[in-house]
Amino acid sequence: MKKTLEQNDSTKPLKIGIITEGKVIDKGRSSVFLDLGKWGTGVIYGKEFYEAKSKLKNLKIGDSISVKIIDLENEAGYIELSLTEARRELAQEGLLQKKEKGESITVKILGANKGGLLTEVLGIPAFLPVSQLSPANYPQVEGGDAQKILKALQKFIGKEMEVKIFDFAPREEKLILSEKAKETEKLKEILKNYKIGDVVEAEITGIANFGVFVKFSVPEKLRSQENDKKIPENLEGLVHISELDWQLIEDPSEIVEVGQKVKAKIIDISNGKISLSLKALKKDPWENIEKKHKKGDIIKGKAIKFNPFGVFVQVSPKVQGLCHVSEFGSQKKMEESLKIGEKYDFQILSIEPTEHRMSLKLVKVSETKDKE
Repeated sequence: MKKTLEQNDSTKPLKIGIITEGKVIDKGRSSVFLDLGKWGTGVIYGKEFYEAKSKLKNLKIGDSISVKIIDLENEAGYIELSLTEARRELAQEGLLQKKEKGESITVKILGANKGGLLTEVLGIPAFLPVSQLSPANYPQVEGGDAQKILKALQKFIGKEMEVKIFDFAPREEKLILSEKAKETEKLKEILKNYKIGDVVEAEITGIANFGVFVKFSVPEKLRSQENDKKIPENLEGLVHISELDWQLIEDPSEIVEVGQKVKAKIIDISNGKISLSLKALKKDPWENIEKKHKKGDIIKGKAIKFNPFGVFVQVSPKVQGLCHVSEFGSQKKMEESLKIGEKYDFQILSIEPTEHRMSLKLVKVSETKDKE
């Protein structure tokens, strides 16, 4: 360690704050004496002794330990030493080095709160936030209920996890860990064997309002190639709500359920994250739509959802168009003119099959009668 000096280095000046090596030469009931070479004799006693009592009791005459000089000469003429402070500083330096090198460390989970998991590294308290958990361990709690999240996190107490140091502030002894960072590197390696467009057999593992989580197996041949890197048996991915089906979906649970087996297509791989699609494997309802509908046609459509831009209109079970709010003058007038769930006559203003867009205009009753 940078701060550790060799025991008999007489070229270094003796000063408070130095961490050095000392050899145990005597032990008392509440003190331990160390030989500091040409600097003289040092002692650990008083508060410093009781703080490190459990670590000092097993020392034998002749053992060497790292200590920090906290006073150059006490009333008895000895150099006062601290084992606790030396260990703390050396631990901090070790952690900074591990962070800089990106080394993985194994920790035992000691507790949990609503924000994450509690542990310690080299005697320093550490925190593993929920946001830094790997996808496999992330609590997939519907609605983000804090109590359910806590219950899910408590299952990890007593278990070991492989993590990396995400952030460390030595002065505040604020140590933040990340399991996700470690997993990301492994994922990047294994994901080199996958490409956009690949189709995988997946299982729905969780449902959220923004989409669903899925897992799919890593082929044994890939895992055996990387057996020294502890590649997981399954990879986790996300199917965004917009990629579940061609129709407009409000609640993903209306389309899929946890445990359901599905085929999914990989549509993006970036930063160790996998995005998949179910709808990409379903027939595109917009294909050849221009053979059925064309600009200027009057069609029946069901108003299904208002938003600030207009109202979504269901033209067929899998095709929606948009009647822009400007067609009504204001959002208030739009909502007064239409009722969700009701069918109305609309005129097609434009169709863009490749963009999956259809612009519509509400046809007033008088206009419909005129055409008749």
